[in-house]
Amino acid sequence: GLGTALTAQQTSSSSATGTMSANSAKTSALPSQINPSRVDIFAGYSYLAPHGTVNGQSYAAVDKGAIGSGAYYFDKYMGGEFSVAAHPDGPNDSFTTFNVGPIVRAPMGDGTVTPFIHALVGSTRFNGPNFVGKYTDGAGPVHFHNPDTWGASLTVGGGMDLLIPGFSHRLSWRVFQADYQYMHASFGPANSFVDPNPKAPPTEAILGGRANINAAQLSTGLVFHMGSVIPPPPVTYTCSASPEEVYPGDPVTVTGNAQNLNPKKTATYGWTATGAKVSGTSSTGTVDTADLAPGTYTVAGHVTEGAKAGQSADCSAKFTVKQFEPPTVSCSANPASVNPGDSATVTAQGVSPQNRPLTYSYSASSGQVSGSNNTATLNTTGAAPGTITVTCNVSDDKGQTASATTDVTVNAPAPPPAPKTETLCSINFNRDKRRPTRVDNEAKACLDDVALNLQQQADAQAVLVGNSDPNARQASRLAAERAVNAEFYLVHEKGIDPSRIQVRTGTAGSDSVQNYLIPSGANFENDVPGTTTVDTATVHPSRNPYGHARSATVSHHHRDRVHRHHHVVVKGSGSSK
Repeated sequence: GLGTALTAQQTSSSSATGTMSANSAKTSALPSQINPSRVDIFAGYSYLAPHGTVNGQSYAAVDKGAIGSGAYYFDKYMGGEFSVAAHPDGPNDSFTTFNVGPIVRAPMGDGTVTPFIHALVGSTRFNGPNFVGKYTDGAGPVHFHNPDTWGASLTVGGGMDLLIPGFSHRLSWRVFQADYQYMHASFGPANSFVDPNPKAPPTEAILGGRANINAAQLSTGLVFHMGSVIPPPPVTYTCSASPEEVYPGDPVTVTGNAQNLNPKKTATYGWTATGAKVSGTSSTGTVDTADLAPGTYTVAGHVTEGAKAGQSADCSAKFTVKQFEPPTVSCSANPASVNPGDSATVTAQGVSPQNRPLTYSYSASSGQVSGSNNTATLNTTGAAPGTITVTCNVSDDKGQTASATTDVTVNAPAPPPAPKTETLCSINFNRDKRRPTRVDNEAKACLDDVALNLQQQADAQAVLVGNSDPNARQASRLAAERAVNAEFYLVHEKGIDPSRIQVRTGTAGSDSVQNYLIPSGANFENDVPGTTTVDTATVHPSRNPYGHARSATVSHHHRDRVHRHHHVVVKGSGSSK
């Protein structure tokens, strides 16, 4: 056998198929409308790039080729195509392809641009790859080749045609046609050869083998359009009346719209109506309704551009003369929400379609409403909280009426403000340095005032907030003990239930106890933030938490205040306030 491990120069050729775009022929309709062609003929240049090997040898691209095709279209889109492509002069091969199959086009807009796709099957006659090499034993040179052989081919692709102006829609440029081709052929047994001179070393051999080629084919050229798919359409005519409903005396305009007219001819228009006068000799007419009774009327239109069938058409349009319409009214209130006893302004907006004079009146489900023009006043004095419905009425001089309503909300009285924590008197502990937490007589006068407030408001509580100089030794203990001593006095001397007293410490920074009264519903922690509850299980009253009443020096302010509440008896050391 012959060896295949050869060095070679290869030549190739290719074949291509073409397709045709649709360019539309001008019809007797509008000049921008394109009538797609019935037959397209395409001729142009083709480039083939085959990719495949035979016994390890590859095909080369063929840049010299011609392509031609003919397509017959059954309608605007679908057709059948026959294509021939020849690439006879490749570096190491040649291709000639015959294909047939369906083609689909899609004219865009007025037909200037037409993309298409096709799928073709057929036969290809090709050879190669041809090259000069050597036998495996080194003898040569030898011309290896394959003879022209027929095989199967498949072509799938598409392209785009661009209409060339000035040729009555009969000529297009195929901007591109890009196809994928598959070709297959068998060249017989591999590595067979022919020796024309048996007495000399062989110089010619058949490469043989099977070829399965995937090729890209690119083409461009001109497309010639013949015939028309769609016959010229007949003239059509539609018309409309505007407005379709009028009152006596209002004008009506009728407008005709003719389609498929030949722009090279002059159309003639005419209008008629039963029971009405119509004027106009163009595609627009005017109806005089001044003397028309209410009812429905028909206007007929006619257009013609010749005596032949399909060159004229008729249309009709209807309009109605109506009775005068009743008025309409809208109603609004400002403000829409008021407090008891306040007033709201009611505004009525009446409209008469025929501008008749209007009269206004009002009524209300509650309160008092007054007014005779397009505004009125609603007085809510005596009205219960809730919604008041005001009715706005309007009537025209024909006795036709209309009504509308609006709502005004009377708000419920605002609830009383939530109770707040009250600040009472403050106790100062700076006078007795030796007993810095002892409640002295002046402090007791303050606590008497606290007790009096608790007795007068049985559902209130008291908060005693102890404070201390932060630089003092055991400042937190001293602050807590001051508050506890004050509580001890209120419980044991004034008879206050301990459950009504809270003992806390604060951050005032002075040696004091600040007293507060918490009415029912008040929130002390929201009103006076930053205090801490004293753990009375660990903080106890001093040995002598407060002094005797006989030695107390109550300030004039507290003494006067206590005297004003002389009906309160203070238990404990025998003092009566």
